[in-house]
Amino acid sequence: MNEQMPDDPAAVKLPDSDGRVPVRLGVNGRSRTLRVRTTQTLLDALREQLRLHGARNGCGVGMCGACTVLLDGRAASGCLTLAALCDGAEVRTVEGLESPSGELSRVQEAFLRHRAFQCSYCTSGFVLALEALLVVDPAPDETAIREAFSGHICRCGSYSRIMAAALEVAGTADRREQA
Repeated sequence: MNEQMPDDPAAVKLPDSDGRVPVRLGVNGRSRTLRVRTTQTLLDALREQLRLHGARNGCGVGMCGACTVLLDGRAASGCLTLAALCDGAEVRTVEGLESPSGELSRVQEAFLRHRAFQCSYCTSGFVLALEALLVVDPAPDETAIREAFSGHICRCGSYSRIMAAALEVAGTADRREQA
């Protein structure tokens, strides 16, 4: 008998009569089960079902970075990622960066200190891109930071402040000034 159990993560999930499938996610440290349309993006599921609005819909084609979330620790475009394909994944949004006691992450603190935003529409995407980079490279240089920020657009033009905050967190601000 080659029948898969319904709880088997490799089992194909067929949509119910409403065209939805169940998806189990870890979202900001909490286990969540959502019912999503097979065509629904992770961005829409987070915003519509979980009311997490830090990731934003900008371009809708993965070019601006406003929809960035951490998916299993890596920066991902929420507007391009189908929620139905994320079963079992860990998702972190900007709302999940603060500590249980309410303290902001060091990246968020640096962005505040440097006023690395104007309208703040892009801010969560830049913050999460930097958070993901710091996991794989705790002291990235300016080139690595610029690469991590490629695909992120700040319509207000706060790039110099964003880079100053990123360099501070990376511990490379002094090296940049000496060059």
